[in-house]
Amino acid sequence: MVVALAFLVTACAGQGAEADPVPDPVATPTRAAEALLAPQPEIKPVRFPEDEAPHDMLTEWWYYTGHLFTEEGDRYGFEYVVFQANRGAFPSYYAAHFAISDNPSGTFHFDEKAGPGAALEADEGFNLDLDGWTMSGALGTDRLAAEMVGYAIDLSLTATKPPALHNDIGYVEFGPAGGSYYYSRTNMEVTGTLTVNDEPLTITGEAWMDHQWGNFISVGAGGWDWFSVQLENNQELTISLIFDAAHNIVMSYGTLVVEDGSVENLETGDFTVTSTDTWESPDTGAIYPSRWTIDVPDRDWSIELVPSMPQQELDTTASTGVIYWEGEVEVTGTVGDVPVQGLGYVELTGYASDSMPSQ
Repeated sequence: MVVALAFLVTACAGQGAEADPVPDPVATPTRAAEALLAPQPEIKPVRFPEDEAPHDMLTEWWYYTGHLFTEEGDRYGFEYVVFQANRGAFPSYYAAHFAISDNPSGTFHFDEKAGPGAALEADEGFNLDLDGWTMSGALGTDRLAAEMVGYAIDLSLTATKPPALHNDIGYVEFGPAGGSYYYSRTNMEVTGTLTVNDEPLTITGEAWMDHQWGNFISVGAGGWDWFSVQLENNQELTISLIFDAAHNIVMSYGTLVVEDGSVENLETGDFTVTSTDTWESPDTGAIYPSRWTIDVPDRDWSIELVPSMPQQELDTTASTGVIYWEGEVEVTGTVGDVPVQGLGYVELTGYASDSMPSQ
């Protein structure tokens, strides 16, 4: 997944008051500059569970989206992510976002946190705790817990398929911006508790997990559209469209995961994404694309994605300097000649004038 992360460029400023003064007044290259000026290191195969743990690289995140079903048949969408930024000699810095799409009430809620010291020791995999919001996992068995006013999650997740490595090898090259290791767990079964207004609800559900890390930073002023789809026929699809400041697409790629977990990587030209509507935020004035059709002709995919509610915008300027739309969508269409339906998530960055997206 790709997400807007202005805080990765400015996180050091948030730590300056607590950091020890630098005794040497001579300016030295930051870790970001060193990473971009140095020769590209060898791209190594992704290893499990070793590479599930935090890395000493500029940018990293563990990102979950999913759909929770109560015993009464209600559905809630959720987003939960922890970002890690490394800059120069400063300690690693973190930000986290937690959001709930409350379909029964037709309302959207989110919260954010930021600070140092979230990475804890783990026997294997990752173990993160940012001021009480926790996230841990290894080898496809993960645990998530977070709370905000009115909502809390305590979830156990189990992967039903092997991790999907994007771009064949699990590494995506961004050109001048650097590159990113990238894998997804595209279908994770979820059990646990969702608390709504102090009422604990037993839930089941499904989730999607993205993990990215690498030496990449903000360049330019573009953005991206990211799509994830989980169909009831046990197939999953993700597509990323990266664009410049004029909203010209400069890069696109995708990944299709079939029933047995096999991965088919998609290149530009293998698919088309068309927005058929827009939504204007009453809070920020940003105008986002909305309601999409995705066609993958060679795989006989033709699907439509409709937001479960229009208002799923997050203003996270306090933690990441970014305003973006990330919301649950309902999916219908055909694969071959067979009707399909499912659920997904869409992320839209670079549409709010105050936003500072990075790649």
